[in-house]
Amino acid sequence: MTLLASAIAFSSSHATDPGQAMDEIIADFGDEPLAGMMMFCSHRFDRQELARAINRCSEGIVAIGCTSSGELTEQGYDQDSISVIGFPASGFHLTSHCFDDIDHFDPVAAREAIRSLAAIADRDSRHLGDRVNHVALFLVDGLSHSEELLTMTIQDALGDIPLIGGSSGDGLMFRETAIFEGGRFHGHAAVVAILSTPRPMHVFKAQHYRPSTEKMVVTEALPRDRVVTEIDAGPAAQEYLRLAGHAGEALGIEFFAAHPPMVRAGGDYYVRSIQSANADGSLTFYCAIDEGIVLAVGEPIDRITGMEALFEDISHHVGPIDRVIAFDCVLNRIDAEQRQIGRQVSEFYARNRVIGFNTYGEQYHALHVNQTFSGLAIGR
Repeated sequence: MTLLASAIAFSSSHATDPGQAMDEIIADFGDEPLAGMMMFCSHRFDRQELARAINRCSEGIVAIGCTSSGELTEQGYDQDSISVIGFPASGFHLTSHCFDDIDHFDPVAAREAIRSLAAIADRDSRHLGDRVNHVALFLVDGLSHSEELLTMTIQDALGDIPLIGGSSGDGLMFRETAIFEGGRFHGHAAVVAILSTPRPMHVFKAQHYRPSTEKMVVTEALPRDRVVTEIDAGPAAQEYLRLAGHAGEALGIEFFAAHPPMVRAGGDYYVRSIQSANADGSLTFYCAIDEGIVLAVGEPIDRITGMEALFEDISHHVGPIDRVIAFDCVLNRIDAEQRQIGRQVSEFYARNRVIGFNTYGEQYHALHVNQTFSGLAIGR
């Protein structure tokens, strides 16, 4: 693959050996000096071996990444791969900070760390020109139950710098995800990296569902665990099935993807995705949930038409697109496959230079959201 010196580099490999995979990727990148790298990988790779391979290929530059529930590559939807984005030093600067114990996240200390990171990014990117744009890329443990607090805290500290990112995955195992920063993989962690460039950048969020008329109220919940035990004073799973119009059917991830609960906040509706149905009849969610919340059952819209309108809007913001770094919920992928439009969506992504990964949740400005297609568009 021949790359222009100013182009954002991207390559992926399905080699099972991490060293071979990284060798293939770096060979694709050529000799262009990089300011930093962003990596997404299947949870199946040995993380210590992969960390060694990444470090060998990224000496002297910032490298961040995470495990995924699928990758978005030149082929569109992909899996079992290592995918790497390379930001050329001629047009970009990247600096990062890792929160390596988010179970004990300190918002006061975090604000200080992020303000310092923003000041460093501003200072060290001045060589790129008089007018430099900044965006914060955010990757966080998708099983931490901490995304809301981290996202709000970090965006507050960033001020006018927009935040965009995704929650790491492990296929659909829901056991252990990992964040890469500082030369190693971290559990229970998050990384913020400020990307700076004179090029136009635009963060966006889109969802493929709208609320139906069916409403339900969470009447009993365990907010700390993101578990709903009762809906409308009845067993949560049973009532959710009934209101979705499918009483008696088996609950599973395909059903959750097709009929996502939605909540209204600030005049807009947002998906509150369900992760699992539990043996006691309760439901575990991917995001914060509490008693008294009114949920609507979501129904799909025309995804391809919506994506075409989205990318027309993106082009108005950035002009010709170099790359779109996307954080696409894994439930979007599952629902596309169930509706037999997976190939169309995949081809659309490939045609529009979309790269990234399938997430357990997405972060947009100060919001932690579910079942969205969110990302960062970078112009040429």
